[in-house]
Amino acid sequence: MQHSWLSDKKNSLICVGLPFIKMHGLRNDFVIVDAREKPYEPTVAEIIHICDRREGIGADELLVVESSRSEKTYAFLRIFNPDGNEVEACGNATRCIGWLMLKESDLKEVVIETIGGMLACHMTGEKLVSVEMGKVRTEWHEIPLSQEIDTLHLKIGDGPLQDPVGMNIGNPHAVFFVDDLSAVNLSLHGLKLQKNPLFSEEANIGVAQLLDARTLQLSVWERPGVLTTACGTGACVAVAAAHRRGLTTEKCMTVVMPAGSVEIELKENGMIIMTGPVETCYAGYLPVNK
Repeated sequence: MQHSWLSDKKNSLICVGLPFIKMHGLRNDFVIVDAREKPYEPTVAEIIHICDRREGIGADELLVVESSRSEKTYAFLRIFNPDGNEVEACGNATRCIGWLMLKESDLKEVVIETIGGMLACHMTGEKLVSVEMGKVRTEWHEIPLSQEIDTLHLKIGDGPLQDPVGMNIGNPHAVFFVDDLSAVNLSLHGLKLQKNPLFSEEANIGVAQLLDARTLQLSVWERPGVLTTACGTGACVAVAAAHRRGLTTEKCMTVVMPAGSVEIELKENGMIIMTGPVETCYAGYLPVNK
């Protein structure tokens, strides 16, 4: 006999709605909706609810895949933070979407467009995706900053975190270098640094320790105010910042984060390639009120 809560048409939580798939890249998790055939414009309230880990599905971001806006790209990706704000880029998210699109198309390469730029994705192993993340921008107005200043040495800090490097790779970052990452409580300093008046659009805050010439350990505080287990764009700019500071000359580096590591390669033309894993969690339907 079927339970009444499954069959009762008066129940407001009948599971008929928009299909989604949940994926993660190094535990940076996403709810993904395909809006290429049927448009989907979530409200801020809907995004907050979907990403809520107690009342919703739970995710670091909501990803909406739309039809390509250019002949050069396979799809357009919109990225929404759990506070409802749309953001420019997310490396871990791009790997997940790249994997889905590569599997769907059986192509060797797909180019995903975001409001932060076009990103080419390649399958490099079993559930392993490489993404051409673009070139790092280092001019003060490109990050963007509220005033003209040397981006190699931003004159800001909080507690043990001082003198970061400012960069942008589709989204704004400040990278601090320390001798002992384990001694830094980023949760204590992250929000204050994120909202420093120098950052016109706030910034992701990375703290990096050079373990050796080819290895960085990294922790990242991301907009809108969370300490993440992994950050793809943060890993890219951390390696680029280490080069700008003259801390290493290695073009291929491993970046170790709390949930695992990614490989970062700096090409001679300035392009940054990130390679890392993806995983599928489950699929379902976004519930709708009846």
